[in-house]
Amino acid sequence: MSDSKAPVTHEGVITAIGEETATVEIINKSACAACHAKGVCSASDEKVKEIEVPLTIANLSSHFQVGDKVLVVLSSSLSFKAVLYAYGVPLVLLLIALVVASACGLSELYVGLSGIGIVIFYYIALAFFKNKLAREFRFSIRKI
Repeated sequence: MSDSKAPVTHEGVITAIGEETATVEIINKSACAACHAKGVCSASDEKVKEIEVPLTIANLSSHFQVGDKVLVVLSSSLSFKAVLYAYGVPLVLLLIALVVASACGLSELYVGLSGIGIVIFYYIALAFFKNKLAREFRFSIRKI
C-alpha cells in the first residue's frame, strides 16, 4: 500500500532554462505503457509533455543545465486538488444537471445535452482561470 502523503513525481529532462523558469519534458505513460505487447496494442498511450517549473532559491538555475535528468514533484495535497478540479467537480455538475433536467420533465435527448453542456461550460471556465491555477499548482524539481 502506498503512502497517501507521498508527493506525485515524474522523471523528466530539462529542455530550456530561463531567468525565472525551467522547461522540463516528461513522458506521460498510461498504465499499460510498460506492457510487453504495447507495440501491437492500440490501448497503450505515451505522450510527451512540457512543464514550466518556476526556479526558486531552493532550485536556482545555476544548479541545473539543459539536458539534466530531474524529478518533477507536486505535493500530495495539490495533486488531490488537481484531481478534484479535473474530475470531481465536473462529475458533480453532470449529475446535478441530469437530475434537474429530468425533474423538469425534459426528454432524454435534452437531459443528455444539458449534462454535456454543463461539463463543457465548466472546462471552458476552467481554461479562463488557467493562469491563476498555474500560480496555485507549483511544481518543483530535484536532480536525479
